[in-house]
Amino acid sequence: MRDRFEASLPVRWKAPLVAGALAVLSPVLFLAPRGVPAAAGRPLVAALVVVQAAALWWLGSRPAVVTAVAVASGAALQLLVPQAGPGIALVVLCTFAWLRPARTSLWAVPGAAAAFAATAGHGAMALLWPVAVVLAWSWGALGRAWAARRHAEARRMVLEERARIARELHDVLAHTVSVMVVQAAAADDVFDTSPEKARQAVRGLEASGREALVELRRFLRTVRVLEEETADDALEPQPSLADLDRLAGTVQAAGLAVRVVREGLADADVPPGVALSAYRIVQESLTNALRHARASTAVVTVRARDGLLTVEVRDDGTGGGRSAAPGAGQGLAGMRERAALLGGTLEAGPGPAGGFRVRARLPLEDTA
Repeated sequence: MRDRFEASLPVRWKAPLVAGALAVLSPVLFLAPRGVPAAAGRPLVAALVVVQAAALWWLGSRPAVVTAVAVASGAALQLLVPQAGPGIALVVLCTFAWLRPARTSLWAVPGAAAAFAATAGHGAMALLWPVAVVLAWSWGALGRAWAARRHAEARRMVLEERARIARELHDVLAHTVSVMVVQAAAADDVFDTSPEKARQAVRGLEASGREALVELRRFLRTVRVLEEETADDALEPQPSLADLDRLAGTVQAAGLAVRVVREGLADADVPPGVALSAYRIVQESLTNALRHARASTAVVTVRARDGLLTVEVRDDGTGGGRSAAPGAGQGLAGMRERAALLGGTLEAGPGPAGGFRVRARLPLEDTA
């Protein structure tokens, strides 16, 4: 799988990194170089220290180049001052493995291992430094993997939240706006022949518009709880099964006769999340019937039995073209997502006796 995680070093870390490297490497200046006169060796050691530390300034933007410079200068430093080892080259290598994917940084492992083994001479150090190189690179690669996993999880949560907001916004506005469109069309049809009926339709249109604004404000308060208020104070109650009669009245005013049937709900304890999902499923089903099915009647049945809440919406419209109607597919997908999030199922399709039927089965235990 391709590594798409992008790691970076903040710009504000440049100066502290260089200063810290100089502080860590400064004791090397007091060690006597090996194999060269002190008069020439000390300036060379000082130059290597400065090169290693100064290269860190570009570690965030050019980690591969900085790693090559750090390894080369670290190997030369180890050759001159064996007690100092490779300096900060291992730290740079670890950072390189964290900043870039493994396929990009892996080349540095054999190169650094060979360079440090060759300059360490004979004995245990010739084996120790290659092992240290592998461990340094592995630690950086492991840190990158952890960071990438956290980034992927955060991105997944953001995408899920966006999908939830889009679904809620669709459910909140699609029904009311659809009713407004139907009422506006009805007013236009009877504007000349029956001004009174047209006026009633316009009044219904105004009422639906106000309801849409109320629903939108409620939705926005749900998504964005004000910091100075608690969640309980900032949120208004969400629609539930008790609001189905009001919903049916709104749809009926737009021209679709709706009958609500309740079975076994008197003693059933319906969790708020289940009740809200059931309400939204009924709302979307009636919206589709009103917009796309040319239905005249619809029956909403809500039944609680054996730990399940069954919601069924049947209409007498033309069910065959429902899924192909503009916007209907998104509504059906949203209903299925709602049911699945609660551990339930949803079926939608032409009814046995004609029309269209939507049936959802939701566990009465709110598992969302």
